[in-house]
Amino acid sequence: MTQDGPDFTDLPDVASRTLGGGVVHADDELFASADNLVNPGPPEHDPQAFGPRGKVYDGWETRRRRTPGHDTAVIRLGVRSEVAGVVVDTAWFAGNYPPRVGVDGVDLPGYPSVDELLDAPWKPLVPVSDVRGDARNPFAVDGSPACTHVRLTLHPDGGVARLRVHGRPVPDPALLTGTVDLAALENGGDVVDCSDAFYASARNLLLPGRARTTGEGWENARRRDGGNDHVTVRLAGPGTVRRLVLDASRFVGNAPGEVLVRGRTGAPTGGDDGPWITLLPRTRLQPDTRHVFAVDPRAAGTTVDHVRLDVYPDGGLARFRVLGELSR
Repeated sequence: MTQDGPDFTDLPDVASRTLGGGVVHADDELFASADNLVNPGPPEHDPQAFGPRGKVYDGWETRRRRTPGHDTAVIRLGVRSEVAGVVVDTAWFAGNYPPRVGVDGVDLPGYPSVDELLDAPWKPLVPVSDVRGDARNPFAVDGSPACTHVRLTLHPDGGVARLRVHGRPVPDPALLTGTVDLAALENGGDVVDCSDAFYASARNLLLPGRARTTGEGWENARRRDGGNDHVTVRLAGPGTVRRLVLDASRFVGNAPGEVLVRGRTGAPTGGDDGPWITLLPRTRLQPDTRHVFAVDPRAAGTTVDHVRLDVYPDGGLARFRVLGELSR
């Protein structure tokens, strides 16, 4: 474990509620709920907000301990993932943050109960370490172990605003049979290239559910150079694409005029520069509309491992689905 090294925060936050993460247990929540740990947005702070138990915080805060011990919260990840690092964010907790924290992980199949989780064979991801108040405290995790749950421990007590768990989803292949969304983040897809994400991240395209606002989709800046914007997605694995969903819901005056979707068929020698085939020819989109397209018949049955979405000339989309079957 180290606070230096590669920027693991480029990987998705697999504990976020938007990916299905949730808090399943907390020892103490007297001042503020542990559910706040996995909220997707940045912590907010109102210096004038006080409640019957004291200052209102957007985070998890336990009472002041008067006996030896520590406080813990158990978080279910949105999808089983190889954890590359965590960020313990103590934003706005300046005089009431825990001086030290530890993070453990466990890989359990199915849907364990709270009692089963409390007795689980937890292994350290981040040993007990010093943290700073009102700051983002990053910790890389050695070996990127696969986890379904993580446990945050405060030594001895205090407040944490957010817990970000960055990793690579590794779902059970047995759950990816039949027609699935090959691009979905929860299935192992991810964005590997994006021309511009000025207003909102391209990774939002791959999140579960429907976007409630344009901020929950992908939106680039307005182009003035005659070019176009694009996103490339590494699929969960090589597969055959059947249908494409290009959801422009909520994008009323800022949807793309047209789109083009191509798939990489894989280099014959196993390299990264294989030929590309058109899955959806350049096609007009309607604003604030969820579009479903069958793949171009000429691409039917072709195995692809990456998909590139081009928007013309720019604009935003809420979600991008690539529906098909894995080849293996």
